Amino acid sequence: MSEKVISMPILPLSQEQLAHLKAAAAGLDSVQIAWVSGYLWGLTSQNTSETSITAEGSASASASVRPITVLSASQTGNARRLAVQLRDDLVHAGLSATLINAGDYKFKQIDQERQLIIVASTQGEGDAPEEAIALYKYLFSKKAPALNQTQFAIFGLGDTSYEHFCQTGKDFDHRLAELGAIRLLDRVDADVDYQPLAEQWRQKVVERLKAEVAVSLPSSIAHAAITDATETKYSKEQPLIASLSVNQKITSRSSDRDVRHIEIDLGNSGLSYQPGDALGVWFQNDAELIELLLTELGLSGDEQVEVHGKIEPLRDALKFHYELTQNTAAIVEFYANHTGDARLTELLSDKAGLQAYAHHTPIVDMVRRNPAKLDAQTLLSMLRPITPRLYSIASSQEEVGNEAHLTVAVVRYEVDGQARTGGASGYLADRLEEEGDIAVFVERNPNFRLPDNPQTPVIMIGPGTGIAPFRGFMQQREATGATGKNWLVFGNPHFTSDFLYQVEWQRYAKSGLLDRIDLAWSRDLEHKVYVQDKLRENGSELWQWIQSGAHLYVCGDANRMAKDVERALLDVVSTHGAMTPEQADEYLSELRLEKRYQRDVY
Repeated sequence: MSEKVISMPILPLSQEQLAHLKAAAAGLDSVQIAWVSGYLWGLTSQNTSETSITAEGSASASASVRPITVLSASQTGNARRLAVQLRDDLVHAGLSATLINAGDYKFKQIDQERQLIIVASTQGEGDAPEEAIALYKYLFSKKAPALNQTQFAIFGLGDTSYEHFCQTGKDFDHRLAELGAIRLLDRVDADVDYQPLAEQWRQKVVERLKAEVAVSLPSSIAHAAITDATETKYSKEQPLIASLSVNQKITSRSSDRDVRHIEIDLGNSGLSYQPGDALGVWFQNDAELIELLLTELGLSGDEQVEVHGKIEPLRDALKFHYELTQNTAAIVEFYANHTGDARLTELLSDKAGLQAYAHHTPIVDMVRRNPAKLDAQTLLSMLRPITPRLYSIASSQEEVGNEAHLTVAVVRYEVDGQARTGGASGYLADRLEEEGDIAVFVERNPNFRLPDNPQTPVIMIGPGTGIAPFRGFMQQREATGATGKNWLVFGNPHFTSDFLYQVEWQRYAKSGLLDRIDLAWSRDLEHKVYVQDKLRENGSELWQWIQSGAHLYVCGDANRMAKDVERALLDVVSTHGAMTPEQADEYLSELRLEKRYQRDVY
């Protein structure tokens, strides 16, 4: 019988290189070592095509320490925060993990992944978040590679008030499996109150990966506290208590829209932001709405309920902790099952009808139309937790200092002749007094940034309140002396009543900072004119700007406007760039990858 020969791994470093590495790491703490580990791995991924490992032992050693990739596909920041928590969990468990935002991911190397964990949100009606669109298109294209050596897990974040709940997570899950990847765990689809599910999922992911991947980092890492450099002492969980300083209506009396210019005083907090970031606003529910709901349910509001382990009056719980202005199919189903209401129960078998009913019928009106009794704790179990609203910041701190400006369209409508108002917009416009306290935090948006080169031209496309971040862009460009050309394409129903920040834009045009402005008024002419029409109308010049290196920015409604604008851009590229529709789509994708086509859509 022949003797079995065991091949030992070959050290891929010379003794001199190893000595240098030890010397460089000597002054680093465990947190810094973890960061350097991910950084060095990033360098190896960039140079994979140029590096060939021929020694069998070196190859196996390299594969054994390949970091787990945690991919964040975020729209409002929740997916990013969860991905950071998971990365920290993995590192604390002694596993090598690299966190990457989908917008920065070199997705053409995805077939090199061995463990890929994706935290993906969904925006609008089932669309991928902005930073993940290029990856999404690639995976669903014919260029997508086989992933037979990849294990994966997906956590989907969504909102059951939308029909295509967690659609991006579902799409990634199905497509990766189609490409041959193997599920580590079943996909999780989570609603806005995702934290309990996320905590359980994180624990399962760590335990599963500990069984699959060798511990490769020093044990001290398991006790290190990993934090991102961008984190501050103020966050979604610990917001700044700022104050409202200005609440000014900027549409005229004749407008059918109520748009407010809001200024928030950040005081001496040190809270900072960049043009393109959003401000998160924690709001309080309307007292009159709360009393109406209590009356319809036969409750006093003084009932003692448990919220996050604390006992407080039901009225306070409804004011501060639970969403009352957005109904969902799940809430309608809960109410129907607990009340036995025949009309609502009949809806449960009609998915489309149920979704439409929830969309058009606020919770209080569902109860009013279908009266029943619920005890206080059951009511709370039916409702979702209140979530902050994000507003694009309409200012630059280079000009306004310790302030943050917002452009807020107030949601107003009627149900059966009863006036209804949006939760956050109504709070800002109607209920928050000047100098009143307001809880806020900055939500970073690294995928909506002015170009680093101040000479680069920019094209800003933003109808309605989509104009907000571009006001901040212009303040920044003016304050920093940027010399690049600026072009604004703005639209709204009427020139006389809906031209937001008209005086400011006219001043920029007069001074020469704004090189071009095109306006689309959809109700002033016999035929409707929208921003996408202006893009096609000026396609030749638009193409020239793009060819000269201009960056494109789009802000506003995701479901209609953003898609219409993208179709117009594809038409312009195809027509004036002499490309087929497929080539035009590829060209636009390349602009997106180069950060030259960025969107802030909602």
